[in-house]
Amino acid sequence: MAQPPLTAAIRQMESLLGARLLERGNRVTSLTAAGEVFRDEARRTLEQAQRTVELTRRAAHGLIGSIRIGFVASATRHVLPPLISRFRQTHPSVALDLTEATTRQQLTALDEDRLDAGIVVLPLGSEFGLRIAQRKLLKSRMVAVISTEHSLAKPSGRPISLASLAREPWILFPPTEGPGLYATILNACAIAGFTPRVVQRAMQMDTIIGLAAAKLGVGLVPEPLATAEAGGVSFRRLVGSGTPVPYDVSLVWRKADHNPTVAALVNSCLG
Repeated sequence: MAQPPLTAAIRQMESLLGARLLERGNRVTSLTAAGEVFRDEARRTLEQAQRTVELTRRAAHGLIGSIRIGFVASATRHVLPPLISRFRQTHPSVALDLTEATTRQQLTALDEDRLDAGIVVLPLGSEFGLRIAQRKLLKSRMVAVISTEHSLAKPSGRPISLASLAREPWILFPPTEGPGLYATILNACAIAGFTPRVVQRAMQMDTIIGLAAAKLGVGLVPEPLATAEAGGVSFRRLVGSGTPVPYDVSLVWRKADHNPTVAALVNSCLG
């Protein structure tokens, strides 16, 4: 007589393992010591398999893993906090590796696969444009920052022309670190009829503000920074030829990157 399918399967397993799994009596069937070990390990294997399937699905949707994000220092005031907050709400299990860097440093790091995404100031250099995708996060403009003791600081709140800064010493960031914005500023000054006389270089916008407070020169900084408390300086909106001087910030990533976590970060920009 043929054995029932379950009985046949158990005997086949016992033959494969070389161990008896069941104690068989007339009325009672119980597990042997080997059978108990097999049962416990089989349960753990099934649980791990289910966990593996779930983790794989979550990874495919960018819900776990890690992402390396660069950002310009000025973005910490107005762009980075809301973006990261939205992303953390929907992807709490993704580890964030945040790195402060200039626009140029981020674009190079993206090119060399040392970053997954970056928050940079536009425009991008032509050498990166074809390989980099972007989504705009902020559209703003630059304003002048001058010492409160400067003649242009009075009366308070009055807009000034870009041309009125032609004879002033300037504080600017190195052209190599933000070539797109640097070219935008020089072009605006050229339209206003002058070339800025740069006497100091500063990597960060906050440093430009500090040096202006020290009366070392004038500079241009993003308008969102003009709301920050800064002693010793006055912020002035620019009018006339060469204005407005745009200050636009975008999230950037490699066009060829199909990392679902990057796609999830991009989608967070829509929130």
